[in-house]
Amino acid sequence: MITQAPRGVEDWYGERMHRRAYVEKLARELARTYHMTEIITPMFEHTVLFQRGVGETTDVVQKEMYTFTDKGDRSITLKPEGTAGVMRAYLEHNLYANPAPAKLYYVTQAFRYEKPQSGRLRQHHQFGVEFVGAKSPLAEVELISLVTAFIEKLGLKDAKLHINSIGCPNCKKSYNDALLSYLKKHEDKLCPTCRERMQKNPLRVIDCKVPECKEIVKDAPRTIQYLDEECRTHFEELQSLLTQLGIPFEVDTGIVRGLDYYTKTVFEFVNQEGFTLCGGGRYDGLIHEIDEKQDIPSVGFGMGIERILYFLEKEGVELPPMETPDLYVGILGSEAKARAFSLVNEIRSRGLIVETDYMDRSVKAQMKYANKIGAKKVVIIGANELEKGTASVKDMETGEQAETELSRLPELFA
Repeated sequence: MITQAPRGVEDWYGERMHRRAYVEKLARELARTYHMTEIITPMFEHTVLFQRGVGETTDVVQKEMYTFTDKGDRSITLKPEGTAGVMRAYLEHNLYANPAPAKLYYVTQAFRYEKPQSGRLRQHHQFGVEFVGAKSPLAEVELISLVTAFIEKLGLKDAKLHINSIGCPNCKKSYNDALLSYLKKHEDKLCPTCRERMQKNPLRVIDCKVPECKEIVKDAPRTIQYLDEECRTHFEELQSLLTQLGIPFEVDTGIVRGLDYYTKTVFEFVNQEGFTLCGGGRYDGLIHEIDEKQDIPSVGFGMGIERILYFLEKEGVELPPMETPDLYVGILGSEAKARAFSLVNEIRSRGLIVETDYMDRSVKAQMKYANKIGAKKVVIIGANELEKGTASVKDMETGEQAETELSRLPELFA
């Protein structure tokens, strides 16, 4: 088994690594245009951070976290998502002292023990943003517009924005009473987990994936029916802004998201088959939950890199191919090695991709290898070339050859 990775994780290499790197690079470039700065938080945190921040009744905390006791007898958890760690760092380093809002993005690993499936792994990667300090629905619009632009730049077509509002704690109290009353009528048909959830946090039942529970909650009361005036106004303004900006959306009252920290707006980008590409929303109470001395509004999203790659493959979207060498420098004879390799490094210093021979192949084998790796041009350097100070550069696409001075090779590829 030492030559086989554990279930639910992947090795990244070759074309698939190239595709992932392209997606991550595009995410970083787009975040930069929104004046967002990157943040990196640890792979593990104190378990209590996720218990309080994510919520003890969520599937993430109850079933999916990788938790262990370290040598100092502390309970430690590999981070299952990015938001809680970023908020902890925001508070620990007094980032609230900087001009508001703080717009922080990350590309990070996350760990969840769940059944591996298409686009979802136990060790996966997330692109996420945390927008901290703004109450305005324009903050949600900012993130939704970023995700919309990202999806467009990737070339994905099948991803539609769904939005909902789950209200504030005041709204939730009224809603929970109504939902609990409804669920009690169907309690005997709920799964054991939901029978427990309905007493502690009824909203979590809405998010259950068990078919029998999903069927029951189809006719359950909806959060949008219990919004107070402030939450209703916030949601109406969000819809108005999206409409004015030409961002299509659908109000989906079934969205509650799977983490307890959400308030007011929740949103997802979903394909026709119901697969979620991106999920996010507002969590105005999360910072207060972590540090009772602070009360700062926040909104954010997370999207799985593996899920993006799955969507790209499913839709047949072609990404730019892996870069191939601009030049292959062949070496003929031991006396040419040092001079040839010096040229290789000089041309590389100008930002070009250059490959050479490390296997002592014959000229024929080197030409064959250069063709296999897609080298655009090839030059062979041996004793004769060193003596004359010139070499023939072959264009591998057209077959044309041109004589050039060795000293001018770097300039030729500048």
